[in-house]
Amino acid sequence: MTDKPDIEGYSGPAGGWGSVKAVENILREEEVTVLGSEILMKQNRPNGFMCVSCSWAKPADPHTFEFCENGAKATAWEVTSKTTTPEFFAEHTVAELRSWSDHALEEHGRLTDPLRYDAQSDRYVPVSWAEAFRDIGAELKTLAPESVVFYTSGRASLEASYMYQLFGRMYGSNNFPDSSNMCHESTSVALPEVIGVPVGTVLLDDFDKTDCIFFFGHNTTTNAPRMLHPLQRAAKRDVPIVTFNPLRERGLERFTNPQSPKEMLTPGSTRISTQYHQVKTGGDIAAIVGICKAVIEADDEAKSSGQARILDTAFIDEHTHGFEDFAKSCRAQNWDDLEAASGLDRHAIMSAATVYMNAKSVIANYGMGITQHRHGVETVKMIVNLLLLRGNIGRSGAGISPVRGHSNVQGQRTVGITEKVKLAPNDKLKELYGFEPPQEDGLTTVDACQGILEGSVKAFVSLGGNFARAAPERSLMEPAWQKMRLSVQIATKLNRTHLLPADKTYLLPCLGRIDIDQQATGPQAVSMEDSTACIHGSRGQRTPVSDNLLSEPKIVAEMAKATLAPNPQVDWDGWVGDYGLVRDKIEATYPQYFRDFNQRLFEPGGFPRPLPARERKWTTPPGKANFTVPQSLSNRVEEEPEIFQLMTLRADGQFNTTIYNEDDRFRGVYKGRTVVFMNPEDMKAREFDEGETVVLETDADDGVVRELGGLQVVAYNIPTKCIAAYYPECNVLVPLWHYAEGSKVPASKSVPVRVRREAVST
Repeated sequence: MTDKPDIEGYSGPAGGWGSVKAVENILREEEVTVLGSEILMKQNRPNGFMCVSCSWAKPADPHTFEFCENGAKATAWEVTSKTTTPEFFAEHTVAELRSWSDHALEEHGRLTDPLRYDAQSDRYVPVSWAEAFRDIGAELKTLAPESVVFYTSGRASLEASYMYQLFGRMYGSNNFPDSSNMCHESTSVALPEVIGVPVGTVLLDDFDKTDCIFFFGHNTTTNAPRMLHPLQRAAKRDVPIVTFNPLRERGLERFTNPQSPKEMLTPGSTRISTQYHQVKTGGDIAAIVGICKAVIEADDEAKSSGQARILDTAFIDEHTHGFEDFAKSCRAQNWDDLEAASGLDRHAIMSAATVYMNAKSVIANYGMGITQHRHGVETVKMIVNLLLLRGNIGRSGAGISPVRGHSNVQGQRTVGITEKVKLAPNDKLKELYGFEPPQEDGLTTVDACQGILEGSVKAFVSLGGNFARAAPERSLMEPAWQKMRLSVQIATKLNRTHLLPADKTYLLPCLGRIDIDQQATGPQAVSMEDSTACIHGSRGQRTPVSDNLLSEPKIVAEMAKATLAPNPQVDWDGWVGDYGLVRDKIEATYPQYFRDFNQRLFEPGGFPRPLPARERKWTTPPGKANFTVPQSLSNRVEEEPEIFQLMTLRADGQFNTTIYNEDDRFRGVYKGRTVVFMNPEDMKAREFDEGETVVLETDADDGVVRELGGLQVVAYNIPTKCIAAYYPECNVLVPLWHYAEGSKVPASKSVPVRVRREAVST
């Protein structure tokens, strides 16, 4: 057993000297103290590069240091001077590397040369680019297109993503699962049904115009730290910020801005949330229903007494559909039921409702704490219901704001990375390139996993990411993965998925976004879309660590050329030589979104993608925004005494599956991740001591044993019957069938588990 993590606690704010020290440490550890410092000054700045970490918006007028602690970690991680060469693989078998931690695998450094897996020696061995592409193309030609999955992580540029989806569709496949399927697909399903667009309506400027902000299920501290800047400005304007989250996350409590000498040299910090409600895991629907009930009943009273109305009745009458059914449902709710389902008392819910009723313009932010639940789609719709009551969509300083994760995960969908035929630009692709795109829906992430388990998926091509580690059902997925015929992994660093070789496996090292991308017409720029649906250009800044790296567009083009029959309407080589030509094709495919794309590429603050809902134009079947009636009050499992709801967490020292270090400063956990956070009352009731080692076991009756042991119990401020532990380690506990209804997002924020003492070995 590994040494137990150190539990020390942390009382400081987000930001401050802790962030400064963390940035210094990562630059030193990645051996880029000078280079990294220079490059960080170009991060999220005009003619610089977009952060490779989160997708938060880049302002038109950037700060002196327009990066956060996690953004600096991501940059140092990519520009590291450490390399993982063919010599490294000659010294280590794949079996040996499986014993390494996730952190150690990636921390070893950037991949430098293309490799193929050799089963006889159990090692990756060098392969020429030409041979790799020839073999990959030959394998793909032998397989049925519907048996091949084309996966994308959230980092690939718009240009690479567009080329990738074109390659896949010309090949004959609509199997384009991506990281959206694992996180915000609940958003992409819910929002079109209620407001007619699949993304949020808020722009960065709205945060300076709002007079109230609500947060649901999002840890801004680690998942989008630059968001703390507009939140701090709002807090200093005395804008109320109301937060609903099971855990008290430090960045939504208080923040010291590392860019402010005054704040850094004084002991104070800025209060962020004015109200912080620790809702039960999955209890957000009940909390929001309670707020809506309070607002509607206050309006009923105002109407009966001749007072000014609380609801925006003019907006509701002109712009919405279904209000009366929704209002009737809210009035009928019982406060005892709402309290039980939410874990909040009536007074707390009424306090939040009062703030909402007193505000003219309200922004509602939410994250994966909302979307990764069985009722994630319904919960997103409930947030929209709340906003519609007082006309808070399509108005300055107001709107719905899903805070996305990876830096271009939203943009990839915009340019065609989707498994849904109705969302693919098939008519345009046929017109531009003269082929018949496939007309059957492809595989989601959950579907792809099921196909791998059943053997119907024969090949997996991955444009970035660490799919096998990010996906649920790990104990079944890992052995099944190795039964596939072909695995192609396009990556910058070694990760866990690469250690699960299929019959034929190729590891293709690519340029990162921060690398200078030199092509036939000179250094290239790429583009991506942020959480606010604004498009930005990005230009590489550092010399690549190896002369044998290829860009993602180049790799996609070469695979396509090796697999597909020549098409005179697709100039793969020309596109690779000049990414501006790819942007011209993106504009031709999506003229409504990308007008004058090349000319606007480096527009300060990015150029916003037109969204009808921002103008109160509703592209829904009734032509209006839709109120919807929730079918369930909560995501609760059955009320059994020994069942807990597990929610998975990211630590301060990680982003998605990338583990920068094994500390979680804000939760006071150091030198390890094998912990489970538990309410002290629950510990006392089960006679668990602080630091005792336990096993989590998923509560399911499907015959599959899902366990994770060696977890140290940590007393924590979390609602009773709720526990938390780290992702991706806990994915072994998430059944494949445990997903959000309507979106198939793995419901890893509410997994029913039992907790037992770990047997002591003798």
